[in-house]
Order: sequence, then C-alpha cells, then structure tokens
Amino acid sequence: MIIDDIALTFVHGLGIKGCRLLLDIFGSARAIFDASDDELQLRGGVARKSMLWGALHSADPWREAEKVLKHAERYNIKPLASTDPAYPRLLAEIPDAPHVIYTQGNIENLHRPSLSVVGTRNMTTYGQRMGIRVVEQLHELVPEVSIVSGLAFGNDGNAHRAALGCGAATVAVIANALPDVTPTEHRTLADLILRDGGTIITEVSSQTKNNGRFFIPRNRIIAGLSSGTLVVESPYGGGSLQTVDFALDYGRIAMALPGRADDKNSFGSNIYIKQLKAAMVCSGSDVVHELGWDAVACGEGPDKVVAAPVVAAVETVNLSSDERQVYDAIGVGEAVDYDTLVERSGLPVQQVMSLIMGLELAGVVRILPGKRVERV
Repeated sequence: MIIDDIALTFVHGLGIKGCRLLLDIFGSARAIFDASDDELQLRGGVARKSMLWGALHSADPWREAEKVLKHAERYNIKPLASTDPAYPRLLAEIPDAPHVIYTQGNIENLHRPSLSVVGTRNMTTYGQRMGIRVVEQLHELVPEVSIVSGLAFGNDGNAHRAALGCGAATVAVIANALPDVTPTEHRTLADLILRDGGTIITEVSSQTKNNGRFFIPRNRIIAGLSSGTLVVESPYGGGSLQTVDFALDYGRIAMALPGRADDKNSFGSNIYIKQLKAAMVCSGSDVVHELGWDAVACGEGPDKVVAAPVVAAVETVNLSSDERQVYDAIGVGEAVDYDTLVERSGLPVQQVMSLIMGLELAGVVRILPGKRVERV
C-alpha cells in the first residue's frame, strides 16, 4: 500500500539505508509498522523506547503521507515504491535507492534499455554537436533506448532535446518536488518531454523541505537508472563526473567522449579516459559495443549499424530449472556481472559460473569482458 511506503520515508532517523534494511527484514512497509516491539528489537535491531522506536509509533509520518498523496492526486503524480513491480529494476539494485520515487509521464520508459547522458552546463558547440550525434545514432541502432539525464542547462538539456528530436524516449531526473522543475527556464522542455511520451521523476516529495541539497543525490539516480553513463564533456571536478563515479560504484559502464587536449571543458572527460575509468566512445555504435547491446553491421560506413532483436526467445531450448533460474536473472538488453547473477538467482557462485558455461554452450547467452553475461 503506497501510503505505508510514503509514511516509511517520513520516519525520523530511519534514512534511505535504514529503510532498505528494515524492508529487507520485514518485506514491506506495512509489515514494519505492524511489527511488535519484540520483533522490531529482535529482528530489526530497533531498541524499545529509542528515538527510532518512537518515530515508528508516531502519527506524524502518516499525516505527511496523506498530504503527499493529496498533492500527487492533484497534479497527476504517480508514486512508486521499491517493492512495486513498476519500480525501475536497475534503480532498485543500487544500495542507496530511494524507497519511493515520484513520477509524471510514461513509466514504461523506466524499463527500457537506458543510457544516462551528462555533461557540463557550459556546453560547447562540439559538445552540442556530438551529444546530438550519439543520441541519434544510438536511437537508430536501438530504437527502444531511453535517454536519461538531469534536465540541467547545457549537455543535459541537449541530450533531452536530441532524444525528442529523433523520437527516442527520454527520462528527466530532477532535484525538487513535482510538478515544479529546476531550472525553471526548462519548464517548456519538461512540458515537451511529457507531451511526447517521456518521463520526469524525483525522490523529493511535496512535503520535503528543499534547500538545494538534492542535486548530488539526484546524480546517483541518474546513474542508477541506466546500464551505462556517458559524459559528453566535463571539466576536471565537474558535477557530471560525480554521476560517472556513482555509475562506477554501482558496477555500471562509464563512457566519455574525448575532447581537445587544451579544452578545459573536456579536461575531466579526458582524464577519466586516460585513467581507464571511462571507455572512450565516439559514436552510437561505440556505446552499443560498450554496453554489450547486440548489433550487426549493415550497409556502408562505421555508423551504419542496426540493432539485433533485444529479446531472444529461448522456447526451443531445453533448460534445466537451475539454468532457467540463471537465464531469467539476466535482464533483457543488459549485461549482468556474476555477483548480480548470484544475488538474483540465489544460487552459489560456483554453481552460477558452471551454469553460465552451460548456457553459453547452449547458445543462449554470451560471456562478455569484465565477467559479464548477456542474452543472445
């Protein structure tokens, strides 16, 4: 029940990770609130009469949740809890995922193969041109792709506009409560995103005081929503590199467009390439290659590439129950590392590795560099 989930996020002293810990233990927000004092103490580690114990028994979270729901109904905002099947699966995998996100627009975009595109607000002509080029090429190769960015000035806004221009889905992650957007100058862009079937999401509720502290946390959501993050151009120490760092921390693929050696707006991008933190990409086909998305050459020229079907049916292959369990743990259009497969399948690591070899021999998966696996 979504009101339980929203109320849980307003429990003073719980926090994002504490919320996740209790959810892992009890299974749902309702079960947390219904737990006895003994259960809270013995299973959840919540001491009797502690501040957290008091907050869990307070009526304040419910009052806030009711206000949030009324606001959401008024402005056609859909809250999604991490326990909801509609919650984006990739985002749910990160350790600091928000338990509730607030969305407007088409939430199906949150389940597409996704690329996060970020970069400096001080966009150059080169950054603008290359950002548009990569998005257009990627959409041509993988029509189902969703372009994720932060609706900021510069490269973020350019990525959204490029997606709108070529008909790609796009998701804007903002650092304030809906229905407002920041920066306010991008209100028109936000309206275009929603009009054309895009999505706007935030972790900030209508009852959360916004003092500008959500911009860096917003970047983790941008990174968490996608299989990979591409930085178009960034100076050294630029905010967009924080998003790349989040992606690396989450085991996702980091990519960067190279820039001129003497261009300060590309210092950060070039250093990440030099330090092997980010793969150098120059085209949409490079992105497809780095993310492990199937593609076959077609026509003339390096950019003439079309995507192979993202979903590969395996109905004709006789898989054992354990093989099917591992295969089903590999999401459509994603490259999954072994640790994630172990976590999703619930099988021992050695068994998972053996099963992967069998699935590869059966021709239904492909083993990629970096101990990653994808469906064929």
